[in-house]
Amino acid sequence: MKKYLLILMTIIFCWHGAAAMAAEPVGDPAGLNTGAAVDVVGASAGAPTADDLKNMAASEPLAAKLADVVGHNKVALNMAWTLLCGFLVMFMQTGFALVETGLCRAKNANHTMAMNIMIYCIGLLAYWACGFAIHMGGVGSLPTLGGGGVLNGEFAVKLLGKDFGLFGTKGFFLSGNTYDSVVFAIFLFQMVFMDTAATIPTGAMAERFRFSAFVVYGFMMAGLTYPLYANWVWGGGWLSQLGANFGLGHGHVDFAGSSVVHMTGGVAALAGAMVLGPRIGKFNKDGSPNPIPGHHIPMAITGALVLAFGWFGFNTGSSLAAADLRIGVIATNTMLASAAGGMAAMIYMWIKYEKPDLTMSANGLLAGLVAITAPCAFVNSVAAVVIGMVAGVLCCVSVFFVERVMKIDDPVGAVSVHAVNGAWGVLSLGLFADGTYGDAFNGVKGTVKGLFYGDSGQFIAQLIGTVTNIVFVFVTMYVFFKVLDKIIPLRVPREIELEGLDSYEVAVTAYPEFHTNKTHL
Repeated sequence: MKKYLLILMTIIFCWHGAAAMAAEPVGDPAGLNTGAAVDVVGASAGAPTADDLKNMAASEPLAAKLADVVGHNKVALNMAWTLLCGFLVMFMQTGFALVETGLCRAKNANHTMAMNIMIYCIGLLAYWACGFAIHMGGVGSLPTLGGGGVLNGEFAVKLLGKDFGLFGTKGFFLSGNTYDSVVFAIFLFQMVFMDTAATIPTGAMAERFRFSAFVVYGFMMAGLTYPLYANWVWGGGWLSQLGANFGLGHGHVDFAGSSVVHMTGGVAALAGAMVLGPRIGKFNKDGSPNPIPGHHIPMAITGALVLAFGWFGFNTGSSLAAADLRIGVIATNTMLASAAGGMAAMIYMWIKYEKPDLTMSANGLLAGLVAITAPCAFVNSVAAVVIGMVAGVLCCVSVFFVERVMKIDDPVGAVSVHAVNGAWGVLSLGLFADGTYGDAFNGVKGTVKGLFYGDSGQFIAQLIGTVTNIVFVFVTMYVFFKVLDKIIPLRVPREIELEGLDSYEVAVTAYPEFHTNKTHL
């Protein structure tokens, strides 16, 4: 017995000794030690090399100190840029609230608004508690921000001789050594992206979703479902390593979130709408759909324009670097794709129904934005317009398919805008990426090229990521909604749905001076 205890004590002593030798990185909450001369290396074609800095430190100590200041200022500029873009993305919550509320009926306006404001609060707290750690806890360093090395815990399994990263393990409650200025900045930026994904299903499930069930959904989406898939693509997980491990291009590439954000939200919306069922009066006994017009189309259009504005932060901010001059290309591609999407949707509806449909045009504009979100940094302007035009038509076709063939009631077209065009966006990157940007992206040498520019492996990686999203998110959220429905019924009672959710679910009606007939659909 003494022998075994001695062995155990020796193992524990050696383990602690090894842990002490390999000390954990220390957080820098004040940012005083973040950004240095090393951050100047490779900043431009004529920037000093690491050897230049080493030689300069010996012969010109003042110049070396100035290089430290320049490096710190560069990181500070990038951090300010990242935060500013994060603020723009946060403002997109206003756009979602206006779009969803405007496309719903007056009797449910405050309930829809309530979901849009509270998903921000619920999602933020869930993401702070565990979502961020699962998502970004193993991402490693963030070079453009000069730090982030404390996020060094990725749980991985060994398959086929390769590491498959599954989830992060550092950053729960932003505590311990993740009390760090860079970590807090990237938390804010990534949190508002998560908030976008979590908001999307509220539109597809509007006008019959019980508020208490919605609260539980918010914690699930922000704390587990979104972070897991986001880790696989953006947190150093297995999808991002398909290139390094298996030679499939640069792995699954999604610059700003066509799959990570929009497809995840759209597929979750599909699962939720299927479990929840259609609104009363949406379908006749023969399965034919009835239109249920929104109560305030100008509100919805205003929301779409707010979203289009915020999208500049969404896409350009994903560079995490004001010093990356590719942001000009990214911003212009974003703008072009949105216009092409709106125009294509307008022309499609005009030809098919002899009149342009304003709500479809707005959704087409948003579809173009969703689609360009993944490839915006990797394609030229012609490709951006093509991607946007295809997205606008896809949106229209999908809306009718979801409603008339699948018999799913989606009041705002969330599935068509976000799921369908999120998939199109990441696949289009695998086709149109032109090889002018993305050197060493996901740890793979060379720039990102799509199928049309000679890299079929990149398209395969995009396809794998797309299929993975559909299978993982749909199965996870469908099962979750089914189980939750047994515990807390997802749907409000029939009489409340007929009269309106405002008074019963959120206490205050949006339009108290209106009298709404109880049987009004």
